[in-house]
Amino acid sequence: MRDKTQTNSAAPGDRLIRAGAIVFFVGTVATLVTVAPLFLQTTPFPTYMFGLSMLMGVGFLIAGAGVFRSIAAGRRQARAASGPAPAR
Repeated sequence: MRDKTQTNSAAPGDRLIRAGAIVFFVGTVATLVTVAPLFLQTTPFPTYMFGLSMLMGVGFLIAGAGVFRSIAAGRRQARAASGPAPAR
């Protein structure tokens, strides 16, 4: 039996996960740029670069929210497929 979900269709949390991955990547690059002067014995970057390093955590949280949204949508779909609960 084939699954009814198309392979190219977007699940409810996919956009958040992609956005979180991009923000995380930007934060990773900022962290590497911020730490590089420590190893290269050059002048450190301005303070705002340390703030940009925090984007790693923000991206991780955004992606986590996307995962939880996807889980919630899957649970709702499973409940709808199983039908109403029997009356007691």
